[in-house]
Formats: sequence, C-alpha cells, structure tokens
Amino acid sequence: MSRLSRGPQSRRRVTDRPHPLVGVLGGSKSDFPILEKAVAILTDLGIPHELMVVSAHRTPDRLFAYAEQAPGRGIEVIIAGAGGAAHLPGMLAAKTHLPVIGVPIPTENLRGLDSLLSIVQMPRGIPVATVAIGGADNAGLLAAQILAGRYPAIAARVKLFRQTQTDSVLQSPEAKGLVTRTKGPGRPSRRS
Repeated sequence: MSRLSRGPQSRRRVTDRPHPLVGVLGGSKSDFPILEKAVAILTDLGIPHELMVVSAHRTPDRLFAYAEQAPGRGIEVIIAGAGGAAHLPGMLAAKTHLPVIGVPIPTENLRGLDSLLSIVQMPRGIPVATVAIGGADNAGLLAAQILAGRYPAIAARVKLFRQTQTDSVLQSPEAKGLVTRTKGPGRPSRRS
C-alpha cells in the first residue's frame, strides 16, 4: 500500500461519505507536520477524516463545541496532538464519550516528554489512549482499528496494510539471510 503525498490533498476527505469518521486536531498549526502522518495513514486506508486547529488554551469554546458536536456530525474517533502542557487530548476526552487518541508532539526543551506525561497521566474515568512521542502514524492505525470493529471494509484494509507490512519485512535481504535450515542432524546452517 503506497503512502500518499503529505500535500494539501491529504487534508480532504477521501471518500464520498457525507461526513468524516475521524477528527484529527492539533493544538496549533505547528503540530500539523507530525499529525500529517496520521492523515497519511487514514488517507491510505480510505477513511474519511478532517484536520483542523483547536487550541485548548486559545480557543476553549471551540474545543468544547467540537467535542460536544462531533458525535452528531458522525465523528467516531478523535486524534489530538499537542505539545508542551498538552491539554487538548484530555480536555476533549473530558467533554465527549468518543475515544480520544493523544499524540505527544515533540518539544524543543524536553523533546516531548512533557507532552507525553501530560497526555498519559489522565485521572480515572477520563481515559486517553496515548501513542509514542511523535507517533501520529500509530494514532492513525489505532483509529482505523477502532473503526474496523464496525466497518468490514476498513477491517479488510487494515488487514491488507498489516499483510503488506509483513511481506515487506519478509522480502528484505536481511530477513532472508536470517532464515535457517537444518543440514544434517540438528545442525542449523545459514541459507545462501
């Protein structure tokens, strides 16, 4: 499965569905280079999505409105990337029943550790699924897996993605060099 370009086309919905299934939100536009990895995965898997800036600190009313209105608009999963204090994922989770996947954005001073700790340390009852620092591609895959339980076509595309990934590893020269066979009684030898 090919990765699509990360240009402006990847910000559009990719199917004829009347609404996006995944909201991809950044605390600021500077988060977009990381979040584009999630957008690329969603695009490759044909999952309709939207990408927008919603700041927990600068536009809290917009954040609350988005979280409250998302289910009615057909959003089923929210991916939220934020750096520093990284309150966006947690505040979204507090205001919606939808699953929220937090993406810690790397920061200059602490390399994203501050973001990771802010997102992962949520109080009981307000969970946020958290991926690695800068791990927006896994956020896109996790969103796809959540949707796969309800949409067989998405499940099939996730399975194909995984199989393609496995095949690419198995076809690499390094993987082929690690395959051993037995030569004689119990003697493994390297395959040439």
